Amino acid sequence: MIRAVSTTKTADQFEAHRPLMFSIAYRMLGSAMEAEDIVQEAYVRYQALSPQTVRSPKAFLSTVVTRLCLNQLESARAKREVYIGPWLPEPVLTESGAAMASEAGTSSPSHQVELRESISFAFLLLLEQLTPVERAAFLLREVFDYEYGEIAEILDKDEAACRQILSRAKKHIVEHRPRF
Repeated sequence: MIRAVSTTKTADQFEAHRPLMFSIAYRMLGSAMEAEDIVQEAYVRYQALSPQTVRSPKAFLSTVVTRLCLNQLESARAKREVYIGPWLPEPVLTESGAAMASEAGTSSPSHQVELRESISFAFLLLLEQLTPVERAAFLLREVFDYEYGEIAEILDKDEAACRQILSRAKKHIVEHRPRF
């Protein structure tokens, strides 16, 4: 009976952070389907742990999702080296994309959808200019407002290194340099 209660609590905690995890995974990978796969894998790993071993579910789940995405991007890079066509992200409306479009003040629903898709697509194309680690650091800091110490813990790097990675990522975005 105790295990059933803790499983429900674990599932509830996981579901509370699902939108955040999907946002991180989607922005890192550029594919809703791959992002969902990553979120499901994070759930399997989260459920396998004893609830007492996780101090902060948000920090733990963000770390797991970010590292799974980094692994996915590394294997995807090897696959893309063989693929000769262009890689384009799959635009999906997220909560932050909806907020940006509503701030634009457009009134037509079709115009709002078009604007949301173009903003989301443009953002994903900008992220494609970054290496996987730069992308993770940039997203965690600039989009999700994590502190440098938290980013360092998630990426398993020094805080100073994370500041440098983020600085490099911003520079690459400004310069519009291709990643490959």
